[in-house]
Amino acid sequence: MDTDALTAGTLQNLRATRPYPAVSLTMPTHRRAPDNTQDAVRLRNLVTEAGNRLDADPRVTREARDAVKAQLDRAATDVDQRRALESLVVLADADEYQIWQLPRTAPERVVISDSYLTRNLVAAKAGARLFWVLSFSAEHAALWSGTAEGLREVHGHGFPLSPRHVDFDPERQARSGGAPSIYTNEDTRNFFRTVDEKLRGVLAADPRPLFLIGLPQALSLLDDVGGGARSAACEVAKGTTAETTAAELARELEPALDDWRKQGTAAVRDRLDTARGAKTFAGGLDEVWAAAREGRVALVAVEEHFQRTVKVTEGHLVAVDPADIEPGDEGIREDIVDELIETVLDNGGEVAFVADDSLAEHGRLAAVLRF
Repeated sequence: MDTDALTAGTLQNLRATRPYPAVSLTMPTHRRAPDNTQDAVRLRNLVTEAGNRLDADPRVTREARDAVKAQLDRAATDVDQRRALESLVVLADADEYQIWQLPRTAPERVVISDSYLTRNLVAAKAGARLFWVLSFSAEHAALWSGTAEGLREVHGHGFPLSPRHVDFDPERQARSGGAPSIYTNEDTRNFFRTVDEKLRGVLAADPRPLFLIGLPQALSLLDDVGGGARSAACEVAKGTTAETTAAELARELEPALDDWRKQGTAAVRDRLDTARGAKTFAGGLDEVWAAAREGRVALVAVEEHFQRTVKVTEGHLVAVDPADIEPGDEGIREDIVDELIETVLDNGGEVAFVADDSLAEHGRLAAVLRF
C-alpha cells in the first residue's frame, strides 16, 4: 500500500495491541536498476533474521511461529519491486501481512513486539503532505488522492459520480466552456448537491487540503449548492472530462500546488520567527527531542531529508556513525527523527517538512513550544 492509504483510522488500527508476536520489517529500497536488484535479497535476509529470532524466542509457541513465518514468506513473495520508493515496511502477525512502500527512507531492522512499528509510516504520512483533488463538471465528478509522487484516482466514498441523464456534449463543453444553461437546470443542481454530500463525507473522514478543478460555472455552482467546497485551498478554472488522466490533471494543478507549498513554507518560517521573539523556540535535535518527550512541542519543522542515528546517553542524544554500531549496543536509536515526529503527533502537535539546508543554523530541525 502507498502513503495516501495511511488514514488516521488505519494508523490507529496498526498501533493497536495484538497477540504476540507482531513482526515489523523496515528497509531502504531503490527506485531504479541496477541498485534495486539488491532489494529482494535484503528483504529475504530480513525475513530469515525474523524467523531465527522467532525460533529463539521462548515466548512464541510453535503454532504462532509457523503462522507468522508463513505470512512473512507470502509478503516477501508479493512485494512488487517495480513500485519501489525510498523504503519498504512489512508488517505481519499470525493472521495477516501488510506491505507499505514509502517515499521516505527507513533503517534496516526487525522488530518483534505486541504491536506494529508505525513511526516510519507516521513520518512518511507527515512528509507526504497529502491532499485531495476534485475534478468535476456537469457530467462527472472524480476524486483524486494527491502526494508528491502524483495523483491516484479514488474509487470509493461514492466516487466517481455521474448524473443519471446526460443529454449534452461534454467534450464540446470541456473544449469551449459552452452550454452555460447546463449549470442552471435543476438536474445539474441536484447532481452537484450529491457531489457536495460525498465530498463532505470524505473531508470528515480524512481531512486534507482540497483542490478543485472545473469550469468557472461548475466551481460557482458547487459553492452555491453546498459547503464542502468552501474550505478548498485553491480552485483551478479548467474544464475536465471523465477521461482526463492523472498526468493531465497534475500538469494543470502544478502552479497551484507550487503556490500552496510556498505558502506553507512561509507560514512555518513566520511561526518560527514569532517563537524566537516570544522565547518559545527550540533548535537542534537534542533540545527538540527533550521538549517533545515532555509534550511541549506545538510545531516541529524538519528538513526534508534529515535523518540521524544516535545513542541515548544520560538523557541526551549523541550522534553516532551507523558503521560503528556493535550488535547488541544498547541505547541506539536508528530512526530518532521519525520517532520524534511520531511523539509530536501523538501529543497533538504539528509537523512540517522544509527544504534541505533551510534550518542548517538550527541543527536541521526547530520547534515552536507551547510553554
